[in-house]
Amino acid sequence: MKERKMMIMSTKAPSSSKCFSFFVFVIFFVAFSISNAQTQNATTDPSEVRALNSIFQQWETQAPDTWNISGEPCSGRALSDSDSAFEDSSNNPAIRCDCSFENGTICHITRLRVFSLEKRGQIPEELLALRFLTFLKIDQNFFTGPLPAFIGNMSRLALLSVAQNSLSGPIPKEIGNLKELYMLSLGINNFSGTLPPELGNLVELQQLYINSCGFTGEIPSTFANLRNLQIVYASDNALTGKIPDFIGNNWTKLASLKLEGNSFEGPIPSNIGNLTSLTILRISGIYNGSSSLVFVRNLKNIADLVLRNVLLTGSISTDIVEFQSLQKLDLSFNNLTGQIPSELFNMNSLTFLGNNSLSGTLPSQKSQSLKNIDVSYNHLSGNLPSWIDSTLQLNVVANNFTLNSSDIRLLPGLQCLQRGFPCNRNAPRYANFAIKCGGPQMTADGILFEAENSTLGAATFNVTSTQKWAVSNVGLYEDRENPLYVQNTFAQVKSTNTPAIYQTSRISPVSLRYYGLGLENGPYTVNLFFAETAYPERSTQSWKSLGRRVFDIYIQGSLKVKDFDISKEAGGAERAITRNFTANVTENHLEIHLFWAGKGTCCVPEFGYYGPSISAISVVPDFIPTVSGLPAGSSNRKNQTALIVGIIVPVGVAALILICVIIFIKRRKKYDDDEEVLLAIGTRPNTFSYAELKAATEDFSPSNKLGEGGFGAVYKGTLSDGRVVAVKQLSVASHQGKSQFIAEVATISAVQHRNLVKLYGCCIEGKRHLLVYEYLENKSLDQALFGRSDLHLDWATRFNICLATARGLAYLHEESRPRIVHRDVKASNILLDAELCPKISDFGLAKLYDDKKTHISTRVAGTIGYLAPEYAMRGHLTEKVDVFGYGIVALEILSGRPNTDNSLEDNKIYLLEWAWALHENNQSLDLVDPNLVELDENEALRVMGVALLCTQGSPTMRPPMSRVIAMLAGDIEVSGVITRPSYLTDWDFKDLTGRFMTEDTQNSIASENTAPIPSSVNETEFSGIVEGR
Repeated sequence: MKERKMMIMSTKAPSSSKCFSFFVFVIFFVAFSISNAQTQNATTDPSEVRALNSIFQQWETQAPDTWNISGEPCSGRALSDSDSAFEDSSNNPAIRCDCSFENGTICHITRLRVFSLEKRGQIPEELLALRFLTFLKIDQNFFTGPLPAFIGNMSRLALLSVAQNSLSGPIPKEIGNLKELYMLSLGINNFSGTLPPELGNLVELQQLYINSCGFTGEIPSTFANLRNLQIVYASDNALTGKIPDFIGNNWTKLASLKLEGNSFEGPIPSNIGNLTSLTILRISGIYNGSSSLVFVRNLKNIADLVLRNVLLTGSISTDIVEFQSLQKLDLSFNNLTGQIPSELFNMNSLTFLGNNSLSGTLPSQKSQSLKNIDVSYNHLSGNLPSWIDSTLQLNVVANNFTLNSSDIRLLPGLQCLQRGFPCNRNAPRYANFAIKCGGPQMTADGILFEAENSTLGAATFNVTSTQKWAVSNVGLYEDRENPLYVQNTFAQVKSTNTPAIYQTSRISPVSLRYYGLGLENGPYTVNLFFAETAYPERSTQSWKSLGRRVFDIYIQGSLKVKDFDISKEAGGAERAITRNFTANVTENHLEIHLFWAGKGTCCVPEFGYYGPSISAISVVPDFIPTVSGLPAGSSNRKNQTALIVGIIVPVGVAALILICVIIFIKRRKKYDDDEEVLLAIGTRPNTFSYAELKAATEDFSPSNKLGEGGFGAVYKGTLSDGRVVAVKQLSVASHQGKSQFIAEVATISAVQHRNLVKLYGCCIEGKRHLLVYEYLENKSLDQALFGRSDLHLDWATRFNICLATARGLAYLHEESRPRIVHRDVKASNILLDAELCPKISDFGLAKLYDDKKTHISTRVAGTIGYLAPEYAMRGHLTEKVDVFGYGIVALEILSGRPNTDNSLEDNKIYLLEWAWALHENNQSLDLVDPNLVELDENEALRVMGVALLCTQGSPTMRPPMSRVIAMLAGDIEVSGVITRPSYLTDWDFKDLTGRFMTEDTQNSIASENTAPIPSSVNETEFSGIVEGR
């Protein structure tokens, strides 16, 4: 120390200014040292530590080693002010602390980030203990339940981001209390209802992300107060009304506005032109009110302008050349007229002008950097300009260009895709085609699918060398790096015998068209093959499973399916579905158009992931073709072919007429026989003709298929009188005679109760047996309970379902004449109407059939998991079999999970075992579905007690359904349950059910390996009971 002091003293005496600077440095150094020492000695608020521990325990996560050093949360990176350190992937979950409280002795947690960790659970109330939290980001997990109202009490929050989860229910109005919020991100969740007007109180808000949230209704007028907004993403909702004028008047700081895929009414407000700071404007899907392009003239800073399908009229102004920052211009699918300004092609922006009414010629000059141009489906004409070359992405199909040989060499096949599709027009060569979209040639189900694996881009088309079919693609993926137009998968797609056909799919960001060319005129069936392979199954409970691909399907320019969702239609991801359509070809060509209207998620599993996807196409005639089906020049034996056709066709027609006459006579005889049977029955049911039901279901179209059970497939149909019905197409033959079959149907039809599905009647024509039921729009209870529908069943609804289902069973057992035992009471056999009132389905069917011809493993008709032990083991049938099944269903309603779930811990796999374990430990309410926000505990305990009574081992110990109703309603006390049934303690469930992995394997194993168990039902004792299913 002396040496240093002497050294300082031996230097030249400093000036006064240098002395002052040195003094300031010393003071700063000392203060920093003291502050750092205090920080090291500061401790995290104990209440916040407890809360953080509880939150992490519920979310099954833990602190990384970047903070929480030696058990102190506010340590390590938690003390860093660096945003990059806070957002670092190795620092996840992350917190940030402020240790300036109480003279630097107490630290409070100010930030919490749990990002993309696939965490599950709900948003816990312990967050309220983090009183100083300003930043909460829990995106890309699988949190469920509501966004709780208590969030509104976290008054210091400046950033709240819960995007890409599975949250549901309405947005609480209390969020409007967060006056410090500058960012609110709710996108890609399952919310419902309207936007709360109270959000208009968030006057500091700069960024609002509400895309793909499920919101409905109009944008509240209170949003006019949000004058600091800079970014608004509100695409893919069901927002209605007009785009508010206050956006253009008040949101003057906006830099980015996305309003695609809603239901807004036009016109677009002209004052949008006041938003001169806009760099991104994307609007699509406007209806009922046209707009002109005048309002965009002042948007000089715009870089990304998308006004697709918004009813634009008028012409494109030359003023657009002033948009020096423009990188992408999409004005497609509108009603623009006039010529294309030459100035437009001298810019560098990607240009999409397809599907308008533009005329004239293409500009004679083009910028060297302009590489993507779509002008398809306009009325352009004249010669193609000289700047066209093979390096361009250029789509000019469906125009009226004059083409020379040089053009055709550069753009092969374009002559076939001009307006009118002239190739082989009036001289057809083909009557079918099949395409393996996005993949190589392959044969499946006897069909040769031709390869369609050429490289497609943002504005491309391709015509096969045989001029048999063609493909056209338009669109550029927004925000996506290295976009591909093919989806590949190694997944084994289910619900098909040919999974290889789904290993590749052609995808498109906007518009994908396939054409059949040179087709013989007449009616055709168009088969489209789909499978969603981009997202995992929703049951994985991964945020990546939240993706929704939604697009429209047009055939021959006619909208066939709006908002088609492959996963939803197929019943899940990686499942095949084929949609069949009929089309009439009148001008020798067929067009299949898949169009993205802005709906569905945009950013799962990565940014820019949306739009149509298709795996294969097969088109076949519904008539006998007269064409060869061979390309031009493929045969040098035309005369021989003509001679053969000239001989074969008349002979074939004559033979066909003879066959038709014979079939008609036989069918008429069968019809007369059926009529005789019906006339001989005293009380006959309503009957429908097969033709009537065929028309009602669109020829039993797969698109109308509701499901398939043990007795056959069920289709949705609309009768000629407008009634919507469910038609069960029975796939197994009845062992009864026609008269007995119809008599039984008449008996079942007469059994009517508000909690039973009504049977309207039947159809019996020859071997065709069909039943016609009322249609229930909310489908089955299992879909609502186990997350396979968008329904949210609160406790009041669930309790009503328990009570009403009990009433339906009590009617069957005690009041119906004849009395009926259902035999297969389960959640999938309970349907929900528009008011979520339950109705029991499929009662009385089992008696119509020979058990050997059904999928049921023995004479016992039922489903594993719901079978009473005496029925499963000995075939002993009484109404108490239904009581047992009801008990299992009641537990499922209470817990919100199926009776068996192998993904859970061992002690929770079997619901009944778990319920008994909780009951014995006085923890019955732990069984309750955690997604339930409100709960009447007394009702829940009654349901639990009733369920345990209903599942007793001895039938005599189970209460009748009338007593179940009284106990649920609180009219009588729930009888005490002493011990768990012996079958739970004696049986090894794992060994018993381990081989029943799916319903299909269960059925096949049962049919192959299980001998029928003889029924021990006492026929005299139960002579008044119908064996139902």
